[in-house]
Amino acid sequence: MPARTLPNIAQSEIEAHNTEKSCYVTVGPRVYDITPFLDDHPGGGDLILEYGGKDVGEIMADEISHSHSEAANDILDEHLIGFVATKEVLDDATSADRTDEVLPLPPTAEGLKALRANGDATSKQVFANTGMSSAEDLSKETDPSSDFRTHKFLDLNKPLLMQVWNGGFSKDFYLEQVHRPRHYKGGESAPLFGNFLEPLSKTPWWVIPTVWLPCIAYGTFLAGQGLPSWSIVAAYWLLGLSLWTLVEYGLHRGLFHIDGYLPDNRVGITLHFLLHGIHHYLPMDKLRLVMPPTLFLVLAIPFWKLAHVVFFYNWFAATAVFCGGIFGYVCYDLTHYFLHHRQLPSYYRELKKYHLQHHFADYENGFGVTSRFWDRVFGTELAPPKAAKAA
Repeated sequence: MPARTLPNIAQSEIEAHNTEKSCYVTVGPRVYDITPFLDDHPGGGDLILEYGGKDVGEIMADEISHSHSEAANDILDEHLIGFVATKEVLDDATSADRTDEVLPLPPTAEGLKALRANGDATSKQVFANTGMSSAEDLSKETDPSSDFRTHKFLDLNKPLLMQVWNGGFSKDFYLEQVHRPRHYKGGESAPLFGNFLEPLSKTPWWVIPTVWLPCIAYGTFLAGQGLPSWSIVAAYWLLGLSLWTLVEYGLHRGLFHIDGYLPDNRVGITLHFLLHGIHHYLPMDKLRLVMPPTLFLVLAIPFWKLAHVVFFYNWFAATAVFCGGIFGYVCYDLTHYFLHHRQLPSYYRELKKYHLQHHFADYENGFGVTSRFWDRVFGTELAPPKAAKAA
């Protein structure tokens, strides 16, 4: 992930972290939380605590008082948590030819105008919720080792499921990290289980029509055997297809993005990760974009029951409605895959921009995948992306 996704930390806050329970130091504009390293420091933790909340750049460069190897700088990099703009740094940045090389912080809107006026607008702004600037960022390769050192979340080279289960993450930290997209080896699938269950978590897009279209055709045929005409079958079937669009919106918003109501424990967090969190974490994973048939079957059974409760007066009508809804699901899953991985006609290009904006800019809105209709009805439509706020 780019360094600019790290926060800006006030000087007063840094100075307050000067104890063995929480010790920050700075080197220029970079802020490090070296609390975990106190016990491992060759010179003893007390020596570091003398500089708690202060800049250690000068003392680290002083070979007479205490020499430091390149490994010391590597250790610092592992504990980088943010940036601070001290007076000295601001002075250096003001006099430097390339301000952004001295002070690697995202500019404000006014600052960006000033940079552009001076011909130096190389700094990118990012959306604070995701750490992304544009849809193109979703496909930028993530360095697993660097990402893990920086964010202390998941190591993409190791099975993810048990890392989530055993990670001890708070809900707030988990939600912050899982909605900051990563990209693994050009769209390959990062290990999830790390054992014989791994293939069950991967579903090529063509499995969806192969499995479900024959079932839909057979169910529609059965419905036709008990209804007066095929035009009535078509009417019920289209009703089911229309109802699916609302179900699609409701599932995406009310179940997949249950973030605010997610239990703050590892059971809730792990279930969220398996159901939808992994898709936001690795949105360009080609084999985890459509729903495995076994998982969809679990979700579909309650809707089969519901259809026969609502249309209790005629089993065949309920079956026609259900089949129309399942066809809507097939269209949804294929649309979802193609929005991420295919060049599409003009209407779908706009839909692609809209959906990818849900990933890189604002995951709390834009829940419609096949259409924006219900987003407009319920006030969750995404506005065209504007200049992003700095993270």
